[in-house]
This record gives sequence, structure tokens and C-alpha cells, in this order.
Amino acid sequence: MSSSTTYTVGGMTCGGCAGKVKGLIGGVAGVTGVEVDLPTGRVTVTGAAPVDDAAVRGVVEKAGYQIKD
Repeated sequence: MSSSTTYTVGGMTCGGCAGKVKGLIGGVAGVTGVEVDLPTGRVTVTGAAPVDDAAVRGVVEKAGYQIKD
């Protein structure tokens, strides 16, 4: 059974930004899929088990973007 979490990421302004965020999150252990909706900033992260929320937030923030709560 897979698990998914949706985040709203601020600071993504173009397709390049969205691709960067997708790639970074995709590199987090346990992530099996990442879907980015640039106009809304929504990023849906899927894993076989729940993905480490702190790890996702860490790679996003380290890249200069913000996860809105």
C-alpha cells in the first residue's frame, strides 16, 4: 500500500524550479513518485511507506524554497 502527502511549496516560479524541486524530493529515501502542479505550488509525494517529512522539508528549504503549512 502506498502513502502520499501533499505540500504547498512557495518560491517556484517556472518549470525549471518545479523540475528542481521534483528532482530533489525524488532523491529522498523512500520516495517513489513526485507530482508538481506549478500554478498552485502543490507537490504530491508518494512512497511505499510514509516518507520522512523532515527530510522532504529539509531538501526543499535547502534549495531556497519554502513549504507553506
